[in-house]
Amino acid sequence: MEYGYVAVWLVTYLALGLAALPVVGRLFGGFRDRGAALSVPFALATLGLVGFLVGHLPGAFGLPAALAGLAVLAFVSYRASDGPADLRRAAVPAAVFALAFLFVVALRALDPAVTPIGGEKFLDFGLLKSLLRADALPPEDMWFAGESVRYYYGGHVLAALLAELTFTPARYAYNLALAGFYAAVVTAAYGIAATVAADHGVSGRVAGALGAFFVALAANLYTAGQLLVWTLPDALARPVVAALGLPVEEALAWTPGDFYYWPASRVIEGTINEFPLFAWLNGDLHAHMMSTNFLLLGVALLYAYWRTPEAEVGRRRLLVFGLLPPLGGYVATVNTWSFPSVTLGLAFLTLTFAPADPRTLLPARLRAALPSVEAAPEGAETDGGTVTAGTLLRTELARSGTALALAAGVLLLAVVWVAPFWFSTASGRPIGLFPPGASLGGLVVVHGGFLAAFVAYLVAVGREAAPAVRTAALAGTVALLLAGLGLGANAVALVGPVLLAAWLLLRAREDVGFETMLVVAGAGIVLLVEYVYVAEPQYAGTGLDRMNTVFKTYAQVWVLWAPAAGVALTRLAAAGRDAAPSFGSARVGTAGRVLVAVLLLTTGVYAALAVPAHVDAGSATANELGPTLDATAFVDVTHPAEAPAIDYIDALEGRPTIVTAAPAGYRWNPSGGDGASAPASLTGVPTVAGWFHERQYRSPEAYGTRVADVETIYTGTPAEQRALLDEYDVEYVYVGPAERARYGEITIGDLPGLRVVERGGVTIYVAESAG
Repeated sequence: MEYGYVAVWLVTYLALGLAALPVVGRLFGGFRDRGAALSVPFALATLGLVGFLVGHLPGAFGLPAALAGLAVLAFVSYRASDGPADLRRAAVPAAVFALAFLFVVALRALDPAVTPIGGEKFLDFGLLKSLLRADALPPEDMWFAGESVRYYYGGHVLAALLAELTFTPARYAYNLALAGFYAAVVTAAYGIAATVAADHGVSGRVAGALGAFFVALAANLYTAGQLLVWTLPDALARPVVAALGLPVEEALAWTPGDFYYWPASRVIEGTINEFPLFAWLNGDLHAHMMSTNFLLLGVALLYAYWRTPEAEVGRRRLLVFGLLPPLGGYVATVNTWSFPSVTLGLAFLTLTFAPADPRTLLPARLRAALPSVEAAPEGAETDGGTVTAGTLLRTELARSGTALALAAGVLLLAVVWVAPFWFSTASGRPIGLFPPGASLGGLVVVHGGFLAAFVAYLVAVGREAAPAVRTAALAGTVALLLAGLGLGANAVALVGPVLLAAWLLLRAREDVGFETMLVVAGAGIVLLVEYVYVAEPQYAGTGLDRMNTVFKTYAQVWVLWAPAAGVALTRLAAAGRDAAPSFGSARVGTAGRVLVAVLLLTTGVYAALAVPAHVDAGSATANELGPTLDATAFVDVTHPAEAPAIDYIDALEGRPTIVTAAPAGYRWNPSGGDGASAPASLTGVPTVAGWFHERQYRSPEAYGTRVADVETIYTGTPAEQRALLDEYDVEYVYVGPAERARYGEITIGDLPGLRVVERGGVTIYVAESAG
């Protein structure tokens, strides 16, 4: 295996984190580790954002953009420095990062291949290769030659910059970047959970370990459900299977020897329900995975705001309007699905529930013009008598309205920060309403582990709340359950009561803080995507209408709920002990510790089966060559007839245009006429029409025209072929097994002026202009 590259990348990540320690120490000085757990995400965000902006200058992308990012990081850390960094506080986060990084390196070394089946690896590797060929942003689309890419590619920009800084070829950088993103989000979850728990007076180390576990190793309850059904007699197992919505006979016949890692990610019909361990086992370098550590960096900035006293207006303005917008803008380039969560949703909830009045962020003149909305707590005596529910409602609406307006300002500033992305790369899609909803059993399987922790926590805290709050929570829970179940709105019945109770307790109790706000944020996303989704025409009428929406948003729910669960469970387990939280008794603490053990077992059993299965299975690459991080080594093993030709294309300078079989899909099956755009995807050299995703990135009509033109290039008359080669500026026509299977009698070889290059089982026709 490539141990040298592993060492270089681990040292690079830790060095970037070390460089960021002064500035995160200033931003998160009150955190348990002075922000050391956020240092790598902060450094990566700085490098990525600066590299993205500088990369739009002519000839500036690549090493110049990477060096510019390092220079900005060094400058802000120098300005923030107030003395030597406390490296002792950074030791535990560094160890967590290193362990998580090496864990994924070991997993990927057994199955490093960027094969097209089972994910988006051809897209992700192709973007990385395209960026390493580019001298300015946006890069040319490797599946739609002559046009810039239409995708959120900011995470791939960062991977490319790291590859440039470490002089690492893309075939190794792919898996090393993947390991770094995993380690960054695990460490961030550890740091946030540890700090919030310590602020509540309970063990930060325990909460941090639980938060890290839920990100790094935990899964949904699908595998635990399979094991439960396996252990029960059929008479008892059948109703369990029916309640969970699983195929009855298939579920009853399952044994642990039949375990496969894939089904746990496809629980709710017509959707994708990934969790981090599945995603990294599967090995896509995809947007929803690369953005998670930046999502948690935004959470940390908002918690720093939450902890800042109301009197420190300047610091709170810096956090909300100075730092959150550039981070949110960068998140948009990495994974646009997370953009509204960072800039609007989480900002709104933080400003609404934080101790400081959000109106204090406004200029004094504007604040003075607003009507007073202050009210005493419900039931308090005032000169006019008891404060009414109407007064409280007006106060709540005024505070929330101000918070929403300020959050909208954050969103607009974030848009401005990455204006080139919106004008050159982003693509719009319509919004759909009221898709088919999830089954109750599916929601329980996907979210049940977290919900068990949150329900127990909210019940324990709620017992200490004022009677009026308990009554409102109970009445609301009953109403939501009845309405949800009666109307078939399963998410309303299951998640709605948690959201309502958490909202009420955030208002009623000072000791229910930021972790509960994260519960509200995740629950809000789950409810929202039951009724609103991004419509994608290619899925219309297929039952997959909201597949991508759930896929990309549930990934956010998981990483928001992981640190919240770590804090909630630690507080529950500590109840009744010395320095315990201000709720619960020794019995609550005992029940909390039992719940922790049950959740560790039920959510951890997937990892206990999946990781050994992954080690045992390996891959074609590992079986033939032994462990390696080479993402493209599989080509020589599984496609030897095309490997020399792909090497030839890869060695071409710049960004010449090639032609390959189209349309192409998720399989590299040359005998069936599907080459999966392999020559373009594995080299970054653009082809005229590649993977069928271009139908949604462009339009069905634009893609269809190119597919027809590609067929004409292979099978048309010399006049037609010459005209199309000139129109698309084609320099290389690739004729391999897929092209022969798809087009039959290929006539491009009859066109005068083409030079023939034979590589393996592939013939490449080279235009005279290509030399």
